[in-house]
Amino acid sequence: MILLEANQLKWSIKDRLIIDVESLKVQNGECIGLVGRNGSGKTTLLKILAKKKSPESGTVTLYARSEILPQLKQTNTIKSGGEVTQAYINEALAKKAELLLADEPTTNLDTAHIEKLERQLKRWHGALIIVSHDRAFLDSLCTSIWELHEGQVKVYKGNYSDYVSQKDLEQRQHENAYEQYEQKKKQLEAALVLKEQKAARATKTPKKVSGSEARITGAKPYFANKQKKLRKAAKAIETRLDILEKVEKIKEAPPIKMNVPNAETFKGRIILRVDDVSGIVGRRTLWKPARFNIKGGEKVAIIGKNGSGKTTLIKKIIQAEDGITLSPAIKIGYFSQNLDLLHVEQSILENVASTSRQSESLIRTVLARLHFFGDDVYKKVGVLSGGERVKVSFAKLFVSDINTLILDEPTNFLDIESVEALESLLQAYEGTVLLVSHDRRFLQAIVNKVIAIEDQKIRLFEGTYDQFEHRPVQETRDWQEDERLLLETKITAVLSQLSIEPSEALEAEFQKLLAQKRKLDK
Repeated sequence: MILLEANQLKWSIKDRLIIDVESLKVQNGECIGLVGRNGSGKTTLLKILAKKKSPESGTVTLYARSEILPQLKQTNTIKSGGEVTQAYINEALAKKAELLLADEPTTNLDTAHIEKLERQLKRWHGALIIVSHDRAFLDSLCTSIWELHEGQVKVYKGNYSDYVSQKDLEQRQHENAYEQYEQKKKQLEAALVLKEQKAARATKTPKKVSGSEARITGAKPYFANKQKKLRKAAKAIETRLDILEKVEKIKEAPPIKMNVPNAETFKGRIILRVDDVSGIVGRRTLWKPARFNIKGGEKVAIIGKNGSGKTTLIKKIIQAEDGITLSPAIKIGYFSQNLDLLHVEQSILENVASTSRQSESLIRTVLARLHFFGDDVYKKVGVLSGGERVKVSFAKLFVSDINTLILDEPTNFLDIESVEALESLLQAYEGTVLLVSHDRRFLQAIVNKVIAIEDQKIRLFEGTYDQFEHRPVQETRDWQEDERLLLETKITAVLSQLSIEPSEALEAEFQKLLAQKRKLDK
C-alpha cells in the first residue's frame, strides 16, 4: 500500500538547484534512511514530503496521516537536551500517524535512550523516513536507503551496511572502468603515433629506386597515395580518442604520517594516573572514589548515561585536580564544540596552520581527508556552515603541537561522510585519544579501552568497544575485587622495599595502602 508519492520535485536556493527529484514512493512498512552531506538538502526534502514546505514545482500526494519530528535545538534551560528530544518523540508516537518523518531523532540521546528508541520504532505499524548520522541506528531499522546527492535521490535496498557494500561495489566497478579506459586510451595513442610515423615515411622515395625508375613506375604517386590512406587512418584513430568516454580516476586518500611531540617518552607508558578520585557535584555523587591509568597511544572511550559525569571526569583530567597525575610528557588538546577558537576573518588554512608545527603539505592532506579540497582551504571561516566549522576546529586541534586528544561529542552536527573521515584520521593518529561519544559505530572503529560510568562507579575494560558490548556476563569482574588485587600487589611491593631499605616515605606509603584496603574491605 502506497502512503506517499512525489513527482518532479524541484527546489532552489538562489541559482543552486538543491532538490531535483523525478519520482519517489513510500510503501507501508518501509523504513527509509535519508543520507547525504551536510547542506545537501535532506531537511528541506523531508519538509517538502511532509507538506510543511511547498516545492517550486512538482507534486507530493499523501495517502495517509503523517507526522514530522523536526531537528531539535535545546531551548529549555530546565530539562536536558535528551529529555526534550524524548518528549518530542513520545508526543509524535502517541499521535499514531501512518507515516513518521524524523530529522535526527537521536540528537542529545545517550546510548540507552537510542536503543530504547530503536525498540519503539521497530514496533511502529507504519512507514518511517529518518534523517540520521547514526549508522548503527540506521542499520538496526532501515529497509532501504535514499542517498541525496547533487539534488537527486538514488535508492538502495537494505540497511546502511548494505548501502555501504553496494557503494563499495560501485567504486570497484568504477575503478575497473577507469583501468579499461586508460588501457584503451594508451592503445589508441600508440596506434596513432605509429600511423603518423608511417605516414611521414611514406613521402620518401625508397633509396633503391632511381629517379628515372620512379618516373617510369609512378612510385611517387604511389607513396603519396599510401600517405593519404595512413593520414586518413590516423584521423579515424583521433576521432575514436575524441569520442572515447572519459572515466575519471577516483581520488585516493593520501596517507597521514605526522610527528607527535615526546613520542619516544610517552608511547606505551603511563601518562595519566587517577587515584581515589570521586565525582561530586553539589550534593550529588556522580561516582565514588575510583582509580585507573591510561598509557600513551591508547584510544579510550568514556561512556555512560546523560548526567553520569563524563564531562565532569574530562574536566577533572584537564585541570589535573587532586588525585590526578599527568606525565610531564603529556600535551593535551581539548575539543568541545567551542567554535569561538576560530577566527572568522581568516581562511581555513590560516586558522589550522596558526597553531601547528606540521608541514603545509600534511595540513592540506588532513583538510583533504575532511573534504576541503584545492582552493576550498582559502575560504573564510565566516562563510562556513556549522558542520564545516566543526571540521575546521577538529583539524586545527589535530595538527597542533599535542600528543593527547580529549574529544567531547566530536561527531555532533557532522554528516556520515565527515564522521567516517574523522574516524580514519583518529585511526591513523599515533597519540592518545580520550573520547566521549554516543555514536556506537564511531566508538567501534576507534577505541581499544573503555571507561564506563554506571551505578555511581567507574569501571575499566581492557578491549574494544565491540568486545565491551558483547562481553559475557559471567566473565565480568567485580571492580572492588580488581581494586583489592591491585592494592595487595602494591602492599607486597612496598613491604619488599621496606625489608631492604626502610624509610619514613616508604612507611607512610605502606600505611596509606593499608588504610585504602581497610576502607575497601568495609
